[in-house]
Amino acid sequence: MAASSFTSPLCTWLVAACMSVTCGADHPTCPSMLGSCKRPTKWARKRRVSSKCSSEFQRGLISSLCGSSIQGLMSTCLAFEPCNEYYSSKGLSSMGFSSLFGSKSVPLNRRQRRLSRPPHSGEAMAVAVQPVEEVTTRKKPLTKQRRVVVTGMGVVTPLGHEPDVFYNNLLEGVSGISEIETFDCAQFPTRIAGEIKSFSTDGWIAPKLSKRMDKFMLYMLTAGKKALADGGITEDVMNALDKTKCGVLIGSGMGGMKVFNDAIEALRVSYKKMNPFCVPFATTNMGSAMLAMDLGWMGPNYSISTACATSNFCILNAANHIIRGEADVMLCGGSDAAIIPIGLGGFVACRALSQRNGEPTKASRPWDSNRDGFVMGEGAGVLLLEELEHAKRRGANIHAEFLGGSFTCDAYHMTEPRPDGAGVILCIEKALAHSGVSKEDVNYINAHATSTPAGDMKEYQALIHCFGQNPELRVNSTKSMTGHLLGAAGAVEAVAAVQAIRTGWVHPNINLENPDEGVDTNVLVGSKKERLDVKVALSNSFGFGGHNSSIIFAPYK
Repeated sequence: MAASSFTSPLCTWLVAACMSVTCGADHPTCPSMLGSCKRPTKWARKRRVSSKCSSEFQRGLISSLCGSSIQGLMSTCLAFEPCNEYYSSKGLSSMGFSSLFGSKSVPLNRRQRRLSRPPHSGEAMAVAVQPVEEVTTRKKPLTKQRRVVVTGMGVVTPLGHEPDVFYNNLLEGVSGISEIETFDCAQFPTRIAGEIKSFSTDGWIAPKLSKRMDKFMLYMLTAGKKALADGGITEDVMNALDKTKCGVLIGSGMGGMKVFNDAIEALRVSYKKMNPFCVPFATTNMGSAMLAMDLGWMGPNYSISTACATSNFCILNAANHIIRGEADVMLCGGSDAAIIPIGLGGFVACRALSQRNGEPTKASRPWDSNRDGFVMGEGAGVLLLEELEHAKRRGANIHAEFLGGSFTCDAYHMTEPRPDGAGVILCIEKALAHSGVSKEDVNYINAHATSTPAGDMKEYQALIHCFGQNPELRVNSTKSMTGHLLGAAGAVEAVAAVQAIRTGWVHPNINLENPDEGVDTNVLVGSKKERLDVKVALSNSFGFGGHNSSIIFAPYK
């Protein structure tokens, strides 16, 4: 290694060595440390010179230790010039230092000789700091990737507020679509939705908070606590958890629309009438924050909002926190409650909603040629994800294993799918690669399929492109019965996928009476539930803005 780039520990040793050079023989010292000398010695005078130049000494020390020449180091650090013996010799090479640094005698040109001249006593030498060359490269030790499992589930949906009740209704083909009752919607061309008719926070949320919070937060907190209960997180287990390794990542596509709308109405009278919580309770992150405060969980905590792909983004990012070792337990999913006048009116203005008001239960009909738009829904879905060994140590009941997923962007249009389906295809292929799963292994897909004329077919074509050679493939759409739960859709459908793995049954596609041209009904689940030994399940969610997401589950083995 060149003398101009040695490390600081060596510099420290070199300074000590230089201070003991034979130059000191010419400087007599006092006979005793405690005694006083009648006449100041040359060494004492040098010490006074050094003390006067303390600031220069400090700067010179830093400069030298960062990689100056040997002469610069000696003259700058020691605050005096080397002795004549040093200059009459070949420098440090005469003392045996050349072998230490591995340098060779090389003739110096004029510029090099000028730069190598020692500075005057007490002056700092300006040097260019050069990067130190690493002698050895440390390799990160190989570690086995942490596995992520699903140990709990919680839902609030139009078809029930417990995972088993919800899924049994799906298996029986029950529709949760009905006429809207929360407000008078006679003036709207769409008057139907997947509205939650009966819901109570008793035993889950404090009454005082229940009166102030937006419904999306009430749904989220209730589903989150139900996921903990389903996962066996009792009070004793909760007390034993390392709360710095427990996090919450539950998002919302729309946020607290009702709270914000009420604040606007109050502002028409006076700002004094506004709810002081209208701003925090309208933001999409506050549900996760409030749940973490309630539980005392201090790990990763935030929310993601990617429209109708929100839940899948949250689930995959939560799993990644566990894989990276930043958390052992994560509550993740999504929640939305936008069935209010401004929410309904906004989607009506987009011309995205079905207007089949006379037959609410038949309005949501993915892949059917008579579909005329999606049906709004509301609710929440939350998964309790856990690191495998952590789950095993506490004796948790493992529902399924989370294998991985992916995100992509269509980069095409705010609301329309990319015509060639390239974004969806890329998302699926990346999810398979991330999960280490082959296309042939995937035999169940819970599709995004919202019952829109363009979206259903583009997704179907992408699925056939990726999995068309798999004769065991079965595809269904939960939205045919729940409607579109917006930011909560992905989490609720992830619960459906996990339930399919647990039960060995996949739910039907209802209202598929006249399949669209080009749709192979042998791929789609029929009007009745079907028995299926799920090997690998994939769930898609896509959102306005071209957000694509795919997540993958499998039986735990």
